[in-house]
Amino acid sequence: MRLRAGVLAGRSGLRRTAALALCAMLVTACASVSRIPYTQQEQEAAIVPGIPEARVFADDPSIARRPLIDPRARETPVILALSGGGADGAFGAGLLNGWTERGDRPKFTVVTGASAGALIAPFAFLGSQYDSVLAEVFSSGAFEGFLKFQGLRGLFGTSLFEAGPLRQLIAKHVTPDIIEAVAREYRAGRRLYIVSTQLDAQRTAIWDMGAIASSRDPRAPELFRQVIEASASIPGIFSPVLIDVEAHGKRFQEMHVDGGIITNLLLVPEAMLVANRPIVPSGVRPRIYVILNSKLGPYFDVVPANTVRVAIRSFETSVRANTRNTLLASYEFIRRRNWTMTLAAIDEAYPSQTSAGFDTAYMKGLFDFGVEQGRTGAAWRRGPGSDTPPVARNPRIAAQ
Repeated sequence: MRLRAGVLAGRSGLRRTAALALCAMLVTACASVSRIPYTQQEQEAAIVPGIPEARVFADDPSIARRPLIDPRARETPVILALSGGGADGAFGAGLLNGWTERGDRPKFTVVTGASAGALIAPFAFLGSQYDSVLAEVFSSGAFEGFLKFQGLRGLFGTSLFEAGPLRQLIAKHVTPDIIEAVAREYRAGRRLYIVSTQLDAQRTAIWDMGAIASSRDPRAPELFRQVIEASASIPGIFSPVLIDVEAHGKRFQEMHVDGGIITNLLLVPEAMLVANRPIVPSGVRPRIYVILNSKLGPYFDVVPANTVRVAIRSFETSVRANTRNTLLASYEFIRRRNWTMTLAAIDEAYPSQTSAGFDTAYMKGLFDFGVEQGRTGAAWRRGPGSDTPPVARNPRIAAQ
């Protein structure tokens, strides 16, 4: 009887194992997305159908021949670069609100955004009348329940959490009126750029959101929102975004994910950094503002010994190192040309989030901290080095 019972128990265990394996295979089959294969040569020639000017890659040598600033611009160009940072994006949203209250927030000629910065960028670009949108998104609990685990489908699919909440958040706030307003500013010579990571090619895609917004192609509004979603889609957490392209008459889809993987902060594209040629008209000295939705340096934290927290900490460490390297390279490029750069980051003493995800209380507190920092000007400093002095609080920031 013992032997018989053991055999039955073993068979029962085998049946359960087989059932789980079958479920996993079925889930994988349902969750996987069939993709049309394409070559590297096709990738290099690919364009967005109907909107060929929609994007360029940061390492494309041709980008160095394109003007960074619209030649028609007559005033000193003012550039704002917004980094990624997940829940820490609340800092940048709050700082912009506080900067408006301070009264010296400039009208930006160019705005760039990556990851969480991509969610902020369209509203920062359009001006202070959209500060209330940033407040609603980053301080009112809009991210509450944002991470909806997909169970087995998530484990064997393309992401652990559902993409629906992120997609719905973007659709709610990036309305047709917003897209049309971006198009109007584009026609006036202003530029909005958002970056994503083309995962197949391991390249940074720089999307010209004004060109997309002003396109008459009926797919343009969807692409505008897709780009924002892609830039904010942390790999494994949210699903990658598949974007339709074509090359040599062949249509296929590129896989795009979080812009922060390679370029968490877009200041000077890679090809421009290494090109030995002017990228702005002679005599023009842009003023550049950087809002870093994180702390400037590394921070110590004892990592819990579990898979998710180790993975998150590793991803954060990689992105933080990439961001700092980008800052240092861009700052040296800017300094040599006698441009000005002013940087704001989360104060090193500010308590870091203790839990993963998008905690409403943490985001609300960080948003309020950002508002205060923007109102007083206390966050601004003149560069990324530890020895760079803060900007004086009394003079108007816009005059720096």
